[in-house]
Amino acid sequence: MTAAPDKQAITELDLRGLKCPLPVLRARKTAKGLAHGTLLEVLVSDPRAQDDFPAFCENDGHVLLACEAEDDALWRFRLRIGG
Repeated sequence: MTAAPDKQAITELDLRGLKCPLPVLRARKTAKGLAHGTLLEVLVSDPRAQDDFPAFCENDGHVLLACEAEDDALWRFRLRIGG
């Protein structure tokens, strides 16, 4: 009998209401405490995050898996920590 594979855990970080550079700084601090391969989903309301999060991932060695606009005032970023 084979056990069903576990779903990969997703850590969600709600940073709505914070302005640049705080969303990236908080995401960086959270990412440091996560294991490589962990998925981190970040909710952000600052429109500048569209430019900041790709640069953050590139600089810190994370993979940006998705950037989705929920509406005009909310973006959802999904990252894989450490590549």
